[in-house]
Amino acid sequence: MSGEVPESMWEVRSLRTLNLGSNLFSGEVSDSIGEMKLLRLLDMSENRLNGSVPDSIGNLKLLQRLNFSGNWLVGSLPESMRNCSNLLEVDFSRNFLMGALPSWVSELGLQKILISGNKLRGNIRFSTFENRSLLELDLSGNQFFGEIPMDIGKLRVLRLLNLSGNSFSGPIPMSLGELKSVEVVDLGANRLNGSILSEIAGAVSLKELRLEKNFLSGEIPSQIGNCSSLTSLILSHNNLTGPIPLSITNLVDLQNIDLSFNNLKGSLPNKLSNLPHLLSFNISYNLFFGPIPSGNFFDTIPTSSLSNNPGLCGSIVNRSCASVPKPLVLNPNSTSLNVHPSPSLTSPNFHHKKVILSISAIIAIGAAALIALGVVTITILNLHARSYSSSPSQVALTLYNDFSSGSPTTSAAATNSGKLVMFSGENPDFPSGAHAILNKESELGRGGFGIVYKTVLGDGRPVAIKKLAVSSLVKSREEFKNEIKKLGRIRHQNLVHLQGYYWTQSLQLLIYEFVSGETLHKALHESSVDDTLSWGERFDIILGIAKSLAHLHCHNIIHYNLKSSNVIIDGSGEPKVGDYGLARLLPMLDRYVLSSKIQSALGYMAPEFSCQTVKITEKCDVYGFGVLVLEIVTGRRPVEYMEDDVVVLCDVVRGFVEGGRAEDCVDERLERRFSVEEVVPVVKLGLICTSQVPSSRPEMDEVVKILELIRCPDQDELSSG
Repeated sequence: MSGEVPESMWEVRSLRTLNLGSNLFSGEVSDSIGEMKLLRLLDMSENRLNGSVPDSIGNLKLLQRLNFSGNWLVGSLPESMRNCSNLLEVDFSRNFLMGALPSWVSELGLQKILISGNKLRGNIRFSTFENRSLLELDLSGNQFFGEIPMDIGKLRVLRLLNLSGNSFSGPIPMSLGELKSVEVVDLGANRLNGSILSEIAGAVSLKELRLEKNFLSGEIPSQIGNCSSLTSLILSHNNLTGPIPLSITNLVDLQNIDLSFNNLKGSLPNKLSNLPHLLSFNISYNLFFGPIPSGNFFDTIPTSSLSNNPGLCGSIVNRSCASVPKPLVLNPNSTSLNVHPSPSLTSPNFHHKKVILSISAIIAIGAAALIALGVVTITILNLHARSYSSSPSQVALTLYNDFSSGSPTTSAAATNSGKLVMFSGENPDFPSGAHAILNKESELGRGGFGIVYKTVLGDGRPVAIKKLAVSSLVKSREEFKNEIKKLGRIRHQNLVHLQGYYWTQSLQLLIYEFVSGETLHKALHESSVDDTLSWGERFDIILGIAKSLAHLHCHNIIHYNLKSSNVIIDGSGEPKVGDYGLARLLPMLDRYVLSSKIQSALGYMAPEFSCQTVKITEKCDVYGFGVLVLEIVTGRRPVEYMEDDVVVLCDVVRGFVEGGRAEDCVDERLERRFSVEEVVPVVKLGLICTSQVPSSRPEMDEVVKILELIRCPDQDELSSG
């Protein structure tokens, strides 16, 4: 059924049950609903109702169950509902409600409070719960912040606690262990820190524990084995360390275990294969080593669930356990790696094993020495041969185009000479000569990957030439050519087009279109109040950059080096992103090499660059984009160094947003000439993109869609004023 609920419906005053759920009713809920004073159950769920919840609901003093979930309701929850003294269940999930959690939520004797998927914010307090009758509390997917209060332990009959998808911080409250009846605890996707306390074992009825996507550290407590009813243990995307407790193997009802994206280490307990109901077991991106358990579930476990644990061995990962190096000192009485001498290893019983280990070490050292000697010898011979066959004139810079040449050059000189290749097939020349191109006067700028010069081709076309500063690290000519051609095929109005390249073993040049204009960095940080970018221009720049990254990602190209100095604003105000994909020219994506080459991007680099166990993906670009968004909105640098402090832009903006003052962080030079309806969601989008957890960041094509939805057409005049 569709359309508005007929006004005559509200005049049936004798109704005790009104269930209009799962239809297509639209319009606002009539104030006349307050006249149906005999109502015990009111279900208007899964419709298209809009407007606010009427205050007259407070007149329904006999109401026991109220369900408005799955609608388009806005505004706040009415304070008048404190008069519904018989209310047992409320469900306002999946609406657009805002404001704080009203006090009647804790004062009434409610058994179910389901308000997930809204925009409620503020702290939550449970100190006023009187009757301790609450069975289910679901506040997930809102904007609550602050610490989870210790009073939560007073909800003694609670069966479900879901606070996921908020911004709660601080430690997990110790009082969770006092919830003897709780079956589901979901605190995932918050900002919790500290360790998982052993007191959690007090929740003896616990079936599902979800703590993923937080900042938890320390070891998994062995006392978790006391939660004998546990079926799901989800602890992924944290900073947990240490081994998997052996006590977990006693949890015979376990079905799902996810410990991925942590810093856990040690060997896997063999008894894990004895868990009879195990359906999933994900330990990817950790530091585990040794054989993988065999039998039952582990005979068919997906390899992706074990990936990025270089020390694991077995047929599943195609790595023989005999070839996996053992730790220097392994304490057989511990499941964790012990790199310090153990008292037990000095006893007479272990003397024989110690001698064997020493002999093995001597053999390994001898073999390594022979290999090293061979490498040094070959290197010296290669250098000698190169110096013999190459004169200084042969390795000098030679730029030429031989498209018209009938046969390939086969001399030694040609090996060290270069070939200028233009993807368009044209045959331009450098009328001023090669050496005139690479001079100080023609220099446009410097970056981690090289120096950029400006020159003009023979046909009068200006181009920008990047002289790569990674010659000693660049791949072979064939791999270099393949990667560059891949980049050359990328065309987008917001990308600086790569038009050609030049290669020798000691010199590589990239030929780009020349974009006339200034960098975004200069426009943001070196302009006066009169010349500053308007809000409309800034929004267009953000959207253009987002579109360029989405285009790169759909072609499986990661930028790696996004920053304001790599974005040029052309004469029409369009952003042009450059320097994309150059890290692919390196022989391996070594994090140390990458970070040293893009160290000028300090503040834009995603946290996974500092963690060897986390894969570098397109989500690194999303993080850099988020920082860039905040830089464009605020006009401040990503990292600012004060006299005795370092200020990180993300933290500053997050403080404004959490304080409900997002618009106050906007660049003062705009003098409030912007649309708050655009600014606030853009700022929040920037913060979401800079999430510490890669999987919490959106894809760039999603970002583009969100920005296009945020754009307020009727505000264009204001934002450009």
